[in-house]
Amino acid sequence: MTNYSLRARMMILILAPTVLIGLLLSVFFVVHRYNDLQRQLEDAGASIIEPLAVSSEYGMNLQNRESIGQLISVLHRRHSDIVRAISVYDEKNKLFVTSNYHLDPNVLRLPEGEALPRRLSVLRQGDTMVLRTPILSESYSPDESAISDAKTPNNMLGYVALELDLKSVRLQQYKEIFISSLMMLFCIGIALVFGWRLMRDVTSPIRNMVNTVDRIRRGQLDSRVEGFMLGELDMLKNGINSMAMSLAAYHEEMQHNVDQATSDLRETLEQMEIQNVELGLAKKRAQEAARIKSEFLANMSHELRTPLNGVIGFTRLTLKTELNTTQRDHLNTIERSANNLLTIINDVLDFSKLEAGKLLLESIPFPLRNLLDEVVTLLAHAAHDKGLELTLTIKNDVPDNVIGDPLRLQQVITNLLGNAIKFTEHGNIDVIVDKRALSHTNVQLEIQIRDTGIGIPEADQSRLFQAFRQADASISRRHGGTGLGLAITQRLVNEMGGDISFHSQPNRGSTFWFHVSLDLNPNVITEAPLTHCLVGKRLAYIEANTTAAQSTMDLLATTPLEVIYSPTFAALPEDHYDILLAGIPVSIRELSMHHDKLIRARKMTDYLLLALPCHAQVNAEALKQDGAAACLLKPLTPVRLLPALMEYCRINQMPEAVATENKLPMSVMAVDDNPANLKLIGALLDDIVMHVELCDSGQQAVNRAKEMPFDVILMDIQMPEMDGIRACELIRQLPHQQQTPVIAVTAHAMAGQREKLLSAGMNDYLAKPIEESKLHQLLLRYKPGLHTALNVAESVEKPVNQNVTLDWQLALRQAAGKADLAREMLEMLVQFMQEVRLSIERQLAGEEISLVDIIHKLHGSCGYSGVPCLKNLCQLIEQQLRSGTPATELEPELLELLDEMDNVAREAKNVLASR
Repeated sequence: MTNYSLRARMMILILAPTVLIGLLLSVFFVVHRYNDLQRQLEDAGASIIEPLAVSSEYGMNLQNRESIGQLISVLHRRHSDIVRAISVYDEKNKLFVTSNYHLDPNVLRLPEGEALPRRLSVLRQGDTMVLRTPILSESYSPDESAISDAKTPNNMLGYVALELDLKSVRLQQYKEIFISSLMMLFCIGIALVFGWRLMRDVTSPIRNMVNTVDRIRRGQLDSRVEGFMLGELDMLKNGINSMAMSLAAYHEEMQHNVDQATSDLRETLEQMEIQNVELGLAKKRAQEAARIKSEFLANMSHELRTPLNGVIGFTRLTLKTELNTTQRDHLNTIERSANNLLTIINDVLDFSKLEAGKLLLESIPFPLRNLLDEVVTLLAHAAHDKGLELTLTIKNDVPDNVIGDPLRLQQVITNLLGNAIKFTEHGNIDVIVDKRALSHTNVQLEIQIRDTGIGIPEADQSRLFQAFRQADASISRRHGGTGLGLAITQRLVNEMGGDISFHSQPNRGSTFWFHVSLDLNPNVITEAPLTHCLVGKRLAYIEANTTAAQSTMDLLATTPLEVIYSPTFAALPEDHYDILLAGIPVSIRELSMHHDKLIRARKMTDYLLLALPCHAQVNAEALKQDGAAACLLKPLTPVRLLPALMEYCRINQMPEAVATENKLPMSVMAVDDNPANLKLIGALLDDIVMHVELCDSGQQAVNRAKEMPFDVILMDIQMPEMDGIRACELIRQLPHQQQTPVIAVTAHAMAGQREKLLSAGMNDYLAKPIEESKLHQLLLRYKPGLHTALNVAESVEKPVNQNVTLDWQLALRQAAGKADLAREMLEMLVQFMQEVRLSIERQLAGEEISLVDIIHKLHGSCGYSGVPCLKNLCQLIEQQLRSGTPATELEPELLELLDEMDNVAREAKNVLASR
């Protein structure tokens, strides 16, 4: 049997039905149309010949050839497109008259001896059709035709013969066949297009998968199927990629085992004669361990990844449907938790990394409270389903921003907390985070997980942290598991520089604790919650579980709220409270039974917060519609409770007095290596924005940008060591500064300079000298929350006399009208000119020194001191130096600069003395 490719089979299956159906329909249509056209021609001939036979009766009786000839001639002319000849024959089969004497009359004549036709007869001969019908007298009766077949009736006067041309019909038939063929070809073409598209969408991904599988077969285990695929092809792609990942893991494990076995074999061969028995035993133990590990990895890889991939896949599909806010939040939590769990499972399955000591811990910043919130949120559903109260207590002195491996820390807590839930049937599970020691760079934490479960017998406690061992190893044990979780937990804690231990008594619960050391994040921006708006507010707190209540009370103690606690709703004093926080016990399965209590609670406060267990979250939207301000998931953590309290501040915020200064609520950093420029821009910014940071170098700006976010950064370009463009590139790499506008501030207002700076990553360009109006317009343009361009008319600059040594009015304008600032800027310029003079004199004396930087600084200082002539000289000399002109060739310009500096110093002395 021929082995056709998938492409050929798909093409055959697509085209064969189309061609067959099209061919059958075309044949049927052509045959039917062929016969129909002939019938139409026959009917047309009958409609001509039968009336003619009736009309010819009178002429035949009178033997009037002329009248009948005229009649048939007229009919011939009218139907000349299909009629070739009309002939009339008498009763003796002799030609009486014909319309076409050019044709042989014997063609239409009946053969000799054949009886005259008694009714219409049709005879087809090649491309012609001959119709004959009798001419009967008026006394004719149909019954007479039955008298005798050999004898001509007396009333038959003759017959009319009509020859029709079938060529016109043939032409029409050929047209129909041509049209049918075109339609069939068109349908085949469409089928080809759809077939090609289907083959492209199916065979190309399959070919990609085949190539990938072939590469994997050749040993390239890092090969993966890439590209977007649809439906089952996407599932097949994921399966192949998962298979490749599993093969790579198995190959690495096998290679590691082979290397280890080879190393052991080399050592053993040297002592084979004296340690033969020990070698046999060691080999059996190694084989047993390898078998157990292989079985574990094979079983867990399928049993854990397959359902978890299903959870992730269907969660993502559900997220694409229409959901309310609570449902979408829950599904996002499910997806995030499932992805974290899948990552942890993948690491757990690769247990050999821990055995070989090849586990590498990350060292990245992360918020500790957010991590703990994710863990308890992940496992809260399992605890609440069993009716267990889960609490999280984080001591207030525990720092939140630390550096370490968040995934490994989360894995340790998840393992311990998951075990506590699994072995606890009723009561509480408490997570307590406390600080053991704190230094400037490090913090040591103690994390405890307490439960009220079945406990661990003393005889089984010694083997608790052994791999593939459990306290109850019997087949009929109630609680399953791999026995690997605590072994991995202990290894991870040790890798993080800590230790782990536990205390347990049968039927009285267990307490696991571990110590871990984490680095503090020195670059974190510490922003404490703005809880001052809660001063003087009263919060009523209802929680039946004492441990959960104490945990939340410790959290509320960090706020200025006045807290009134009650274990039950009935014991709460009747009063009106600003906030009412009610914890719903996990044992309650139906909230409708407590509907009256909720109505009463809404009457006692304007802001009702409900702490619900996981199974009660389905009623969250209904509770919000009934008046609850928010429904928080238990256990209450700072990540969820404090934002809810801040929302109360936002809703009930009283209008405060507006600041007297009309400053923009912005944080701006200005960078300039020139002290005069930096002082002036700082003074201008102090009058415009709320917060100003000044930096005198690019490196200092990068360091400050790591510490806090800014709304706008004003960056000087020409700076020593690190210029503004390099500083901008480093700042852009910071996650919290990627969207911060960076404005280039430079005195080089040359053509193309703006485009060059913008292409280097700057958002805008501000030329020196900076004017207050232009600076204000620029800050308005990049004010946070302002998304539309501001149509601010540019200020009209007054013409400046470039030959004036000192223009005090210009100096005032450049200092935003502040006389004290203008005098201070002028004094700084005079002081700086002494340093410039020394450098120029050294250059004129013959020393090879670089003048471009100091001239650039002098140029920048001149832009804010009202000295246009000196500024022009500095600009000219700086441009010459940057274009490559040696300083020795600029001696006339340098001498002129020294003279102008003397003029400025003299004029400045007079101006400063008079004011």
